[in-house]
Amino acid sequence: MTVEYTFKALTDVWTGNIDRKNNKCISAGLIGSIRWWFEVLVRGLDGQACDPSDTQCKDKKHCVVCELFGCTGWARKFRFEVLDEKNDVLLEPIKKDKKFILRFTELRPICNEELTLLDATLRLIAEYGAVGGKTVLKPSDEPDRAGREQHKDYGLIKLEKIPFPEKSDIGQLKAYLSKWREVNHNGFEWASLRNFWYVTGTYLTRKDNNSSTFNKVLGRKEPKHQGQQITNGNNVINQWLAGKQQESKKVFSFKNPVRTFGFVNPKLKIDFSEMKRRLTTVWPDFKDEQFIEGHTILDELFGKEKSL
Repeated sequence: MTVEYTFKALTDVWTGNIDRKNNKCISAGLIGSIRWWFEVLVRGLDGQACDPSDTQCKDKKHCVVCELFGCTGWARKFRFEVLDEKNDVLLEPIKKDKKFILRFTELRPICNEELTLLDATLRLIAEYGAVGGKTVLKPSDEPDRAGREQHKDYGLIKLEKIPFPEKSDIGQLKAYLSKWREVNHNGFEWASLRNFWYVTGTYLTRKDNNSSTFNKVLGRKEPKHQGQQITNGNNVINQWLAGKQQESKKVFSFKNPVRTFGFVNPKLKIDFSEMKRRLTTVWPDFKDEQFIEGHTILDELFGKEKSL
């Protein structure tokens, strides 16, 4: 069995190599990102997903994500290829406006539940997220800096053609997810679609040397020369949102096309209300209907009649 999804790149897509150059398409740079979003979806459905960087799963004693994507001692269940419109392996980097195909070829039996989750993951990325590297770069409205590499948008794609495999309903998915190894989510349980938010129609940006809506929302100081400093170092919410080097980022924003999304962390009392409050401080005309919470996206991915 082979399934193919056709996409159009709305921005350049960074896959990169060991030298941090984006001069060719490297499929590993995409599959790792797809796996991360698959984990977010699984946790959003109350399933168990390990942190592969922590090597919690091994051999046959693994979580539902490792079952499909592989882990130490357990091979991935599919061959992954990135193709051009002629179905040839794509060698050059994925540039804005380029169409490309993601092909998944079954190597070992893949069940309907896995296909349903993979399908929903790819739709989630295309409609609400971003894929590949450098998606954490911050936009700028400064005339002399807006076009520079460190302010470019990367990773936004549009789904143009999808296969129509037989899909499992929510009841079947929940039953399937409940069968797999339980893992310790401590430290990364926030990376769940239930903690996800998405904003339509506006973006966070640096306006000038002394003003950054991005930094203000994160709780960082706005002046450029102080941009890495937290406004209140004792504020747990600011610390978590701002993050540190090598940590997963919590807020993402893109200028063209416009897209802003991120995560909350109820354990640290960073809920949707707090996030909306912060966004309202930089977007005075911000409306409630622009803010979409993860449970609404779950409904849209699986159909409102299958609401969780």
